[in-house]
Amino acid sequence: MNEPSHSSIRTYLFVYVGLLLLLGSTVGAAYLPLGPFHLVAAVGIAIAKAILVALFFMGLRESKARTQLLFLTGLFILAFLIGLMLTDYLTRVNGLPFMP
Repeated sequence: MNEPSHSSIRTYLFVYVGLLLLLGSTVGAAYLPLGPFHLVAAVGIAIAKAILVALFFMGLRESKARTQLLFLTGLFILAFLIGLMLTDYLTRVNGLPFMP
């Protein structure tokens, strides 16, 4: 049987440096006057960090297609549930449910 090829130490060091740079950008973005885009910047950087961790440290990049499909299915379900939560939150008036 073929064994999956494992990433080299050099790859892990590059990912580590990338994560440190993203951490620095998170801290830097906290001090920038972005106005309402603070949340967008923070979530975008957090998604980039999560992708790096999932692909390299969790081994998703070298896993089978079925494992990748299960991971993507979990992300889809999470996005769906967040969307449902946002529809409820955005239809509230002063913290109360919408009543016509």
